[in-house]
Amino acid sequence: MPKKCVVLLSGGIDSATCLFLAKKEGFLPYCLFFDYGQRHLKEIKSARRIAASAGAELLVSKIGFPWKGSSLLDKSLEVPARSSKGIPSTYVPGRNIIFLSFALSCAESIKAGAIFIGANARDFSGYPDCRSDFYRAFRKVASTGIKKRDIEIRTPLINKTKAQIIRLGAELKMPFEMTWSCYRGKVKPCNRCDSCRFRAKGFKEAGIDDPLV
Repeated sequence: MPKKCVVLLSGGIDSATCLFLAKKEGFLPYCLFFDYGQRHLKEIKSARRIAASAGAELLVSKIGFPWKGSSLLDKSLEVPARSSKGIPSTYVPGRNIIFLSFALSCAESIKAGAIFIGANARDFSGYPDCRSDFYRAFRKVASTGIKKRDIEIRTPLINKTKAQIIRLGAELKMPFEMTWSCYRGKVKPCNRCDSCRFRAKGFKEAGIDDPLV
Protein backbone atom coordinates (compact mmCIF):
# COMPACT_ATOMS: atom_id res chain seq x y z
CA MET A 1 0.00 0.00 0.00
CA PRO A 2 1.43 3.45 -0.93
CA LYS A 3 2.78 5.63 1.85
CA LYS A 4 0.67 8.71 2.48
CA CYS A 5 2.01 12.24 2.21
CA VAL A 6 0.65 15.75 2.67
CA VAL A 7 1.26 18.21 -0.16
CA LEU A 8 0.88 21.91 0.54
CA LEU A 9 -0.97 22.91 -2.64
CA SER A 10 -1.39 26.61 -3.38
CA GLY A 11 -2.49 26.32 -6.99
CA GLY A 12 0.83 27.58 -8.34
CA ILE A 13 3.49 25.87 -10.44
CA ASP A 14 5.85 24.94 -7.59
CA SER A 15 3.30 23.24 -5.37
CA ALA A 16 1.64 21.50 -8.32
CA THR A 17 5.02 20.14 -9.42
CA CYS A 18 5.56 18.82 -5.88
CA LEU A 19 2.21 17.02 -6.07
CA PHE A 20 3.07 15.26 -9.31
CA LEU A 21 6.57 14.48 -8.06
CA ALA A 22 5.12 12.90 -4.90
CA LYS A 23 2.89 10.73 -7.06
CA LYS A 24 5.83 9.68 -9.22
CA GLU A 25 7.73 8.68 -6.08
CA GLY A 26 4.91 6.35 -5.12
CA PHE A 27 3.18 8.41 -2.44
CA LEU A 28 -0.57 8.64 -1.94
CA PRO A 29 -0.94 12.44 -1.69
CA TYR A 30 -3.40 14.40 0.40
CA CYS A 31 -3.41 18.03 -0.71
CA LEU A 32 -3.77 20.78 1.87
CA PHE A 33 -4.95 24.25 0.79
CA PHE A 34 -5.18 27.26 3.10
CA ASP A 35 -7.93 29.82 2.71
CA TYR A 36 -6.24 32.47 4.82
CA GLY A 37 -7.85 35.69 3.61
CA GLN A 38 -5.65 36.17 0.55
CA ARG A 39 -6.60 38.83 -2.01
CA HIS A 40 -8.42 36.42 -4.31
CA LEU A 41 -9.65 32.84 -4.45
CA LYS A 42 -8.48 31.99 -7.96
CA GLU A 43 -5.82 29.94 -6.18
CA ILE A 44 -8.36 27.57 -4.65
CA LYS A 45 -10.03 27.02 -8.02
CA SER A 46 -6.64 26.11 -9.46
CA ALA A 47 -5.80 23.88 -6.50
CA ARG A 48 -9.08 21.98 -6.84
CA ARG A 49 -8.53 21.39 -10.56
CA ILE A 50 -4.90 20.32 -10.06
CA ALA A 51 -5.74 17.94 -7.21
CA ALA A 52 -8.57 16.40 -9.27
CA SER A 53 -6.28 15.95 -12.26
CA ALA A 54 -3.83 14.06 -10.02
CA GLY A 55 -6.60 11.97 -8.45
CA ALA A 56 -5.74 13.40 -5.03
CA GLU A 57 -7.97 14.47 -2.18
CA LEU A 58 -7.96 18.18 -1.36
CA LEU A 59 -8.38 19.30 2.25
CA VAL A 60 -9.23 23.00 2.68
CA SER A 61 -8.31 24.67 5.96
CA LYS A 62 -9.73 28.14 6.66
CA ILE A 63 -7.50 30.18 8.93
CA GLY A 64 -7.16 33.89 9.60
CA PHE A 65 -4.51 36.60 9.77
CA PRO A 66 -6.68 39.37 11.26
CA TRP A 67 -3.59 41.51 11.91
CA LYS A 68 -2.91 41.63 8.13
CA GLY A 69 0.71 42.78 7.68
CA SER A 70 0.95 41.99 3.96
CA SER A 71 -0.34 43.35 0.66
CA LEU A 72 -1.61 39.84 -0.05
CA LEU A 73 -3.97 40.21 2.92
CA ASP A 74 -4.72 43.93 2.98
CA LYS A 75 -6.41 45.27 -0.15
CA SER A 76 -5.68 48.84 0.93
CA LEU A 77 -2.02 48.11 0.16
CA GLU A 78 -0.80 48.02 -3.42
CA VAL A 79 0.86 44.85 -4.70
CA PRO A 80 4.29 46.01 -5.89
CA ALA A 81 4.78 45.90 -9.64
CA ARG A 82 8.41 44.89 -9.42
CA SER A 83 11.01 43.74 -6.94
CA SER A 84 12.33 46.35 -4.57
CA LYS A 85 15.28 46.23 -2.22
CA GLY A 86 14.61 44.06 0.79
CA ILE A 87 11.63 41.82 1.43
CA PRO A 88 8.55 43.02 -0.52
CA SER A 89 5.15 43.81 0.98
CA THR A 90 3.75 40.54 -0.40
CA TYR A 91 5.57 38.68 2.39
CA VAL A 92 3.05 37.27 4.88
CA PRO A 93 4.73 37.19 8.31
CA GLY A 94 5.26 33.64 9.55
CA ARG A 95 3.08 32.08 6.85
CA ASN A 96 5.15 28.97 6.14
CA ILE A 97 5.76 28.36 9.84
CA ILE A 98 2.00 28.35 10.35
CA PHE A 99 1.28 26.28 7.23
CA LEU A 100 3.88 23.67 8.12
CA SER A 101 2.53 23.41 11.67
CA PHE A 102 -0.92 22.65 10.29
CA ALA A 103 0.61 20.21 7.80
CA LEU A 104 2.43 18.36 10.60
CA SER A 105 -0.81 18.03 12.56
CA CYS A 106 -2.56 16.75 9.44
CA ALA A 107 0.26 14.34 8.60
CA GLU A 108 0.39 12.92 12.10
CA SER A 109 -3.42 12.53 12.19
CA ILE A 110 -3.68 10.67 8.87
CA LYS A 111 -0.45 8.72 9.50
CA ALA A 112 1.42 10.26 6.59
CA GLY A 113 5.16 9.75 6.28
CA ALA A 114 6.08 12.99 4.54
CA ILE A 115 5.14 16.59 3.82
CA PHE A 116 5.95 18.16 0.45
CA ILE A 117 6.26 21.94 0.17
CA GLY A 118 7.25 23.79 -3.01
CA ALA A 119 9.57 26.29 -1.33
CA ASN A 120 12.22 27.79 -3.60
CA ALA A 121 15.25 29.89 -2.76
CA ARG A 122 16.54 30.64 -6.27
CA ASP A 123 14.01 32.59 -8.37
CA PHE A 124 12.09 34.05 -5.43
CA SER A 125 11.26 37.33 -3.68
CA GLY A 126 13.59 36.81 -0.73
CA TYR A 127 10.99 35.61 1.77
CA PRO A 128 12.88 34.30 4.83
CA ASP A 129 10.58 31.27 5.19
CA CYS A 130 11.56 29.99 1.74
CA ARG A 131 15.26 29.50 2.52
CA SER A 132 17.11 26.28 3.19
CA ASP A 133 18.32 27.31 6.65
CA PHE A 134 14.72 27.83 7.77
CA TYR A 135 13.73 24.31 6.72
CA ARG A 136 16.79 22.75 8.36
CA ALA A 137 15.88 24.49 11.62
CA PHE A 138 12.17 23.70 11.34
CA ARG A 139 12.85 19.99 10.84
CA LYS A 140 14.72 19.93 14.16
CA VAL A 141 11.91 21.75 15.95
CA ALA A 142 9.23 19.54 14.40
CA SER A 143 10.97 16.31 15.38
CA THR A 144 10.85 17.30 19.04
CA GLY A 145 7.25 18.51 19.12
CA ILE A 146 5.21 15.64 17.70
CA LYS A 147 4.61 12.03 18.69
CA LYS A 148 5.32 10.61 15.21
CA ARG A 149 8.90 11.82 14.87
CA ASP A 150 9.69 10.24 11.50
CA ILE A 151 7.61 12.61 9.31
CA GLU A 152 9.86 13.97 6.58
CA ILE A 153 9.58 17.61 5.52
CA ARG A 154 10.60 17.56 1.88
CA THR A 155 11.58 20.62 -0.16
CA PRO A 156 12.54 19.07 -3.52
CA LEU A 157 12.54 22.39 -5.40
CA ILE A 158 14.45 24.49 -2.89
CA ASN A 159 17.61 24.92 -5.01
CA LYS A 160 16.07 24.79 -8.49
CA THR A 161 15.57 27.73 -10.81
CA LYS A 162 12.06 28.43 -12.05
CA ALA A 163 13.11 27.12 -15.47
CA GLN A 164 14.29 23.84 -13.92
CA ILE A 165 11.01 23.53 -12.03
CA ILE A 166 9.02 24.12 -15.21
CA ARG A 167 11.05 21.53 -17.11
CA LEU A 168 10.46 19.06 -14.28
CA GLY A 169 6.75 19.85 -14.33
CA ALA A 170 6.69 19.22 -18.08
CA GLU A 171 8.42 15.85 -17.61
CA LEU A 172 5.80 14.94 -15.00
CA LYS A 173 3.00 16.05 -17.38
CA MET A 174 1.83 18.59 -14.85
CA PRO A 175 -1.11 20.67 -16.22
CA PHE A 176 0.37 24.18 -16.39
CA GLU A 177 -2.90 25.51 -17.80
CA MET A 178 -4.57 24.79 -14.44
CA THR A 179 -2.03 26.72 -12.37
CA TRP A 180 -2.28 30.32 -11.23
CA SER A 181 0.62 32.51 -10.10
CA CYS A 182 -0.49 36.16 -10.28
CA TYR A 183 -0.86 37.97 -6.96
CA ARG A 184 -3.66 40.18 -8.29
CA GLY A 185 -6.13 37.46 -9.30
CA LYS A 186 -7.74 39.24 -12.25
CA VAL A 187 -9.13 37.54 -15.35
CA LYS A 188 -5.63 37.33 -16.83
CA PRO A 189 -2.19 37.45 -15.19
CA CYS A 190 -0.99 41.03 -14.66
CA ASN A 191 2.56 40.22 -15.90
CA ARG A 192 3.86 42.90 -13.53
CA CYS A 193 3.99 41.41 -10.03
CA ASP A 194 6.98 39.38 -8.79
CA SER A 195 5.16 36.08 -9.16
CA CYS A 196 4.19 36.79 -12.77
CA ARG A 197 7.70 37.96 -13.65
CA PHE A 198 9.39 34.88 -12.17
CA ARG A 199 6.87 32.68 -13.99
CA ALA A 200 7.51 34.43 -17.32
CA LYS A 201 11.28 34.23 -16.81
CA GLY A 202 11.05 30.53 -16.04
CA PHE A 203 8.98 29.65 -19.10
CA LYS A 204 11.25 31.70 -21.35
CA GLU A 205 14.43 30.09 -20.01
CA ALA A 206 12.85 26.63 -20.16
CA GLY A 207 11.90 27.18 -23.81
CA ILE A 208 8.26 26.29 -23.10
CA ASP A 209 5.15 28.36 -23.85
CA ASP A 210 3.02 29.41 -20.89
CA PRO A 211 -0.58 28.36 -21.67
CA LEU A 212 -1.94 31.26 -19.57
CA VAL A 213 -0.26 33.93 -21.72
